[in-house]
Formats: sequence, C-alpha cells, structure tokens
Amino acid sequence: MQKVYEELTTAFRRNSGKLSPKSYNRIVSKHTTLFEDSDTIFLLLQASGYPIEKSKDSYILETYQTPYKEQKFCIIDIETNGSKPDSAQVIEVGAVMVQNGKIIDRFESFVLCTFIPEYITKITGIEPKDLINAPSRIEVLTKLRVFMDNAIFVAHNANFDYGFLNYSFNHFGLGTIGNPKLCSIDLAKRTIESEKYGLAYLNESLELGVQTHHRAYSDALTTAKLLDILFSNLPNYIKTTDELLQFSISSKKERTKINNKK
Repeated sequence: MQKVYEELTTAFRRNSGKLSPKSYNRIVSKHTTLFEDSDTIFLLLQASGYPIEKSKDSYILETYQTPYKEQKFCIIDIETNGSKPDSAQVIEVGAVMVQNGKIIDRFESFVLCTFIPEYITKITGIEPKDLINAPSRIEVLTKLRVFMDNAIFVAHNANFDYGFLNYSFNHFGLGTIGNPKLCSIDLAKRTIESEKYGLAYLNESLELGVQTHHRAYSDALTTAKLLDILFSNLPNYIKTTDELLQFSISSKKERTKINNKK
C-alpha cells in the first residue's frame, strides 16, 4: 500500500487536492487484485489512516485543504527492547492527540514482553516486572491504530517510530500506516536554530519543562510542547497541513525560491 499512498499524494498535489474517479482508478488499479476493486481500496486507504474522502464527482485529499491549525496531530513515542522490528518489539507506547494547540486525548500503555536487555532498563527505567501483566502486542497496537485515526503521525526522529510501528502493524494483520508523517527533528531544523536537535537537549534549552526522558508518554508530551514552538516559527505562507508537510522536508533552495516569490 505504500506505493498507493505515495502515488496518490503526488497526483493530488498536482491537481490541487482533487482527483477525478478516472484518475483515482488509474492509480489504484495498479495495485488491485482479483479480490480488491477500487472501492475496496478506498476503504482500506481510510482504514489505514490515509486522509482521503470521496464526494460526488471527485476524491479529495483532506490535508490539502485543512488549515494546519485545525488539523489533528497524533504525537507518538515508543520504547522498544531492540532497534530492529524483525527481532525486537515495542514495550511501551505513549501518544497525545493535539488540535488547535491543545491536547484533546492521550494514550499510554506498557506492552507484554518476556525479555528486556539490561541496557534498555538502564536507559528507560522499565523493568521486566513492569511488563509481565501488560496487555499483549496485538491489543495495544489495535488500540493505537484506532487512536491514531487519520491524524498526522508525528514523532521525534519519526522514521524510527513510523517504521517500527508499520512493521508491527503489518505483522499482526493491522495493515500499513497510511497516516502522513511529520518528523519534529526535520521541522525543528527549518524553524529554530540549535546546537543540537535531540529531544533531551531541546527540552532543556527551550525549557519545555518535562522531567522524565526515554519514557514513551513523557517523550510524546515533550514533542507536543516542542511542536507548539515550531509552529509559532513557521513562515506566514504556510497555511494548510499539506504545505506544512512539504515545508518540513523542503531544501534550503526550495524555501529560498518560495520566499523570493512572496
């Protein structure tokens, strides 16, 4: 499904956030099997968190029109017992849902696990006894999938959290993650000047006020507070969620070109 997300997003951006049924069908037909027609793919896209809607005569990318200030952002952090999802697992999940600069919901859970390396315990403070009676991976991941809905997936060093969870979701039959991704490190490098961009350093230097580090919920909360500062430093021409997403991965040359047009 990843190729579907990418191709659709590119096509939506070329067509002002809307696609005709013909254009939509042309893209998804490349990935349709005997058991999946274009309508089924549409439902799978929505279930995955991809922000697509359907009107009478077109398909719409919601993030293209939605002001970023009104957008829902699901800020996530995970702790794991290793770095590779094929040989390790999530041991803790923390997430906050932010909209209009306010936290409107939260999610936090340990995950059942039978093995934690000592170095992980030293980093996180999480001990085997914390996980013995925790909910199973499938239970926690399923609840997280529902919690995320079609919000923007935000994390500090998002490629790790996104990639690890994407693998885990797939492994347990929950599909891939279709939610658009926003990395707060990428956005920070384009909106504030700092000697370092690690979360602990920014927490201290910007006086975000979160005490615990390397725990899922506290790191998600820290990222949420950081995001508020980063948003306040966005250029005035950033209005929509899609503009924000593109800005977060833009090159200096691209930003200079836009600024020169303003």
